[in-house]
Amino acid sequence: MQNVVELKQVKSDQIQWVTMFFVATFHIMAIGALFTFSWANLIAAMITWWIAGSWGIGMGYHRLLTHRGFKTPKFVEYFLSLCGTLGLQSGAINWVTTHRIHHGFTETDKDPHSPRNGTYWAHMGWIFRGTAQNQDEATQMRYAPDLMKDPVHRLMSKYYWMTPVIAGVILFTVGSSLSGTLFGGFTMVLWGIFLRQVIGWHSTWLVNSATHLWGSRRFETRDDSRNNGLIAALTFGEGWHNNHHAYPRSAKHGLAWYEFDVNWLQIKFLEKIGLAKDVYAYNFEDKHDEADAMQKAA
Repeated sequence: MQNVVELKQVKSDQIQWVTMFFVATFHIMAIGALFTFSWANLIAAMITWWIAGSWGIGMGYHRLLTHRGFKTPKFVEYFLSLCGTLGLQSGAINWVTTHRIHHGFTETDKDPHSPRNGTYWAHMGWIFRGTAQNQDEATQMRYAPDLMKDPVHRLMSKYYWMTPVIAGVILFTVGSSLSGTLFGGFTMVLWGIFLRQVIGWHSTWLVNSATHLWGSRRFETRDDSRNNGLIAALTFGEGWHNNHHAYPRSAKHGLAWYEFDVNWLQIKFLEKIGLAKDVYAYNFEDKHDEADAMQKAA
């Protein structure tokens, strides 16, 4: 793969000033949100977090688009991708490109966010320097040709930033209506956009950093990936990371009964109502049953 597209240096002196500005601004506004609590604001944050983090990033960007662990009708694929843009982690094409490179070169010098370059780098430093968060078109075409050839995905990826803006207008209108004041609309935006966004960012970044550093290992993969229940709870099931790196295509990340995987349950629901098919799930328990049967037969 290296011979087809020469990946640019992961760690470089190129600073992404625009990214730094917006990330800093969102964190400042998120701190301000903590002084404007209301139950309506909390509900708005929880709903938008679910839509962006679970439907969008976990189910859409990750398990459907990156790994093709299941198939859906195009309108469902586009809907989940649109939900992903609410998470402000770039458009689907760039996100998928970066994540496929991560799996192809895990914890090497070509991994966009390898913990072996430092915990801070793996967590968020990688989006501030270099080009890992801004892949060029040639790299995108190499690693995400399925999405690059789709004009709808190209359009959504180009204007991914519009979804939070539209959501902000809706939240401002709802908050103003419920409270009877413009300030109530502003505080709902603080919670449903800024605070929720910062929590969503750090939850996803913890998968890149913490689940390669802390947790348990069921499979002896060639990387340092680990299963971390706390991060799984924050990311709707994405924290069962060692399971995922062992079987990347599996749409089911929580393999044991105690590994709760909200995203998997929702994918199964889509399958039940006919909106998902060809769902691939590695079944850890079945594999053990097969091994036991073979051992007894021997």
